[in-house]
Order: sequence, then structure tokens, then C-alpha cells
Amino acid sequence: MPIATHEKYAEMLDAAQQGNYAFPAINVSSSQTLNAALQGFADAGSDGIIQVSTGGAEYLSGPNVKNMVTGSVAFAAYAREVADSYPVNIALHTDHCPKDKLDGFVRPLLAISAERVARGEEPLFQSHMWDGSAVPLEENLQIAEELLAACARANIVLEIEVGVVGGEEDGVEGAIDDKLYSTPEDAIATVRALGTGERGRYLTALTFGNVHGVYKPGNVKLRPEILKNAQEAVIAELGLPEGSRPFDLVFHGGSGSTPEEISAAVDFGVVKMNVDTDTQYAFTRPVAAHMFHNYDGVLKVDGEVGNKKAYDPRAWGKAAEAGMAARVVEACQNLRSAGQSLG
Repeated sequence: MPIATHEKYAEMLDAAQQGNYAFPAINVSSSQTLNAALQGFADAGSDGIIQVSTGGAEYLSGPNVKNMVTGSVAFAAYAREVADSYPVNIALHTDHCPKDKLDGFVRPLLAISAERVARGEEPLFQSHMWDGSAVPLEENLQIAEELLAACARANIVLEIEVGVVGGEEDGVEGAIDDKLYSTPEDAIATVRALGTGERGRYLTALTFGNVHGVYKPGNVKLRPEILKNAQEAVIAELGLPEGSRPFDLVFHGGSGSTPEEISAAVDFGVVKMNVDTDTQYAFTRPVAAHMFHNYDGVLKVDGEVGNKKAYDPRAWGKAAEAGMAARVVEACQNLRSAGQSLG
């Protein structure tokens, strides 16, 4: 199917809220990992989200070029071509963008999408993330207001982060402390600044102990009930019907989480969960196995010529893609999106 339109993406998010499931958002950094994500969603019969981080976008432009906009545009163009061959809806998203990279990443991409929409085309990406976790909440929400207005004009959904995700991603490290837990007051401040969709649709990454990467059991304490408390605080503040879900929530740092933690987060309104570390490992592990098992084929040992079929990048690449696709299927199953494609 073609990459999701603005309207189809909204339909996907609405269906997830109403159906009590969420979409895996899979980080990719190459054509191979993109193809693996697409295959995983197709195998699961799930619509999904595929995204690039600032580092992933730089890498996609060429390791020595390091141009986030060039890499993002190339990724989106390639994704539009290959996604047509898969029977599920896919939305494209840009992941964590801190303040110092807005002018070199999100804002130029928004400008490109605005030009496309003015020509009657779809935006380049269906959603962008502004990561204001490193600045005071007031500044975070002021920038979010500006970006939300620009996104709304370009038919794009904005994602924001309220709170801090611990661990490391793309060289940015968050401390593991009390800031990992968003408060009801944070949630109320967010809706006061951004509304509940009337100024443009946005996704909210409230933090409930989330950490990027994978940690040994006991090192990270997730508290999904924080999401429930945030929803209820806004319901009370705005006088909404009981049981409403005013926030479309995002679960960052989903790798390594238990099925029970994931299920609880979805029950409280999560519609998108980022998965990166687990899929990186799932991609790389089969490559390591291939190299170990075909040592004398991939290397020209003791003057021999090796085995072209063993060192052909397609040989280990297919195994890597299959491994990552299987992990995407598992994510869909955990988030209950398997079999939920809108077609």
C-alpha cells in the first residue's frame, strides 16, 4: 500500500485508541532495516510506524556526509517506493529532535512538507517529534506551540515529550532520577498550552520510568499508572466524560519491557511504542552467527579465496532482515496491533 496519507494516519491512531492497541514505531537507519520493518509489519498483518532519528538520518545520507535533511528525504523517497509492495499502512516519523537540532532537522523538513502540501501532495513525513525534555517545561511547551501550528498547516502530527527518558540514544544521555516520572501537573500544563486537538493533532510522550536501551531486571522501575493518573487529571481539569483518553500517548524506550508493562501502558492510552535497541540486536545477531559459521568462507584464510556466496552481503543481509522482521512481529503481538490493519 502507499505510505499512509494524513487522513489514513489519523484513522490509524483513532482505531488504536478505540481498539485498545498500539503501533510499534521501528527505528531504521538503512534500506535493509527499512525492508525488515516492512516485512515484519506485513507478517504480523499490522499497520505501523517507521522512523528515523537524527543519527539515523545522518547515516542514511552517507557516513561521511552526515546531513540529516538529505538522509531523511532519501529515506522517505525510498520508503514510498518499496512500501507499495506491502499490504499494510505505514506512517513515516522522525524521532527525538532536541532544541539544538531543530533548525537542521525538523524545521527544514517541515518547510519541504509545506511546499509539497501547497502543490496538492502529501507531506514528506506523517509526524515529527520535538524532544524538549532537556529544557524547562515552559520553554518546551512554547516551542511545541510554534511547531504544532507549523505541523497543522502541513498536515503533520507533532509528537512531544514531557519528562525525561533515561539512558542513551544517539549520544544524548538522560539521567535515571525522579525526572523520569511525569506528574499530573505536567499533563495539565500540556493541554493548557496545546489544547486537545483543536489546534492540531499531537502525540504525547509522558514518562513513567522509561529508559532507552536495555537494562538488567530491577535496574528500571516502570510505573504505567502514571499514564492513567495523567489522563484522569486532564479529564477532571476539562470536565471530560469519565473514561476519556484526552492524550494519544507514546511509550519511549520500549525495548526490554515486559509484556505486562506494555499491556498496562496500552490500557492507559498508549498508541505508539518506540522499539530500537531490540530490533538492532535482532538484526545483528544473525549476522554474527553467519560470520562464525562461515568463517573460512567470509575470510580469505591462509591464501585461500573464500566463498563468494558466503561473503555476498545478500547472504547475511537476508538473515539479518529475517531476524529483525521476527522481532517486529513480536512487538506487534505485545502491543495487540497484529491482525489490526485497516487495509
